Amino acid sequence: MKQIVVGISDLKVSGNAGDILITYALGSCVGVAVYDPVDRVGGLLHFMLPDSSIDETKARRNPAMFADTGIPLLFKSCYKLGAVKKRMIVKIAGGASIMDDMNYFRIGQKNIIAARKIFWRNGIIIDGEDLHGNYNRTVKLNISNGKFYVKNFANLFEEL
Repeated sequence: MKQIVVGISDLKVSGNAGDILITYALGSCVGVAVYDPVDRVGGLLHFMLPDSSIDETKARRNPAMFADTGIPLLFKSCYKLGAVKKRMIVKIAGGASIMDDMNYFRIGQKNIIAARKIFWRNGIIIDGEDLHGNYNRTVKLNISNGKFYVKNFANLFEEL
């Protein structure tokens, strides 16, 4: 098995059964995993912010930074490898309130809402989620079988 690291404001896709996509330290960021079980194509996005309109130049340079540009890019990148939208399984994790005890900025909550709106507008159902809280998560997607694991506050990977 080959681990492919997805950085912050990054996405990776694969159709290689030997790959595991992994991203670390999802705090207020959200990780979005998509998987087509027929073609065994999947992808993982680690986005930071909900809306690209706050900095359109950054969004053009790095669309994976934002929910509204990163999520469509994730799906389109999987389509190029043969994935089909109606077969895609979607799982999300993150959106925590890290170092925001007063819930002032609410970046995690805004990220979750942005992702849910995008999926809802496009008729996509979220098949599993591990959201909110006040702790970081690490997530991984196994391309061979589509299993999505979340490493939680107890430091254990659990399948979602």
